[in-house]
Amino acid sequence: MSKDVSRLIGYEFEPYRFVVERGKIREFALAIEDDNPIYVDRAAAAAAGFSDVTIPPTFPTVIDMWGGPDFFALVEALQLDLLKVLHGEQEYEYLGDIYPGDEIQARTRVADAKTKAGTSGGMHLITLETRYANQRGETVLISRSTIVERF
Repeated sequence: MSKDVSRLIGYEFEPYRFVVERGKIREFALAIEDDNPIYVDRAAAAAAGFSDVTIPPTFPTVIDMWGGPDFFALVEALQLDLLKVLHGEQEYEYLGDIYPGDEIQARTRVADAKTKAGTSGGMHLITLETRYANQRGETVLISRSTIVERF
């Protein structure tokens, strides 16, 4: 019998903080091989309507990796079987711009948790929602990711 993962809905992780650094933006753009100059050149960013260089769309991965709980802490807190966990889905909803020097405060909670059964087993689908606010308290980003645990 599968465990009841719906009990996880509403669980909140400790908030975390990350200061966005110009060098981290450049490193990430290089790592993903995105040569768009708005990530490294202020003039190019200004020409595109930004007040400074901005972040690539998947940069929140950096915020989570360097500021948030690591994968093992997530698995442990949610009481999942590490050997049966997959990353299912990821989406980002941008509500504002993020620039170098911004101090991002992130809060993650379990937004949904359900079980889907099949003929040869099933899976738990756990949706984490993280809200990112800047130093002015403005929510600039919401991310949602789905963790899949097979059983």
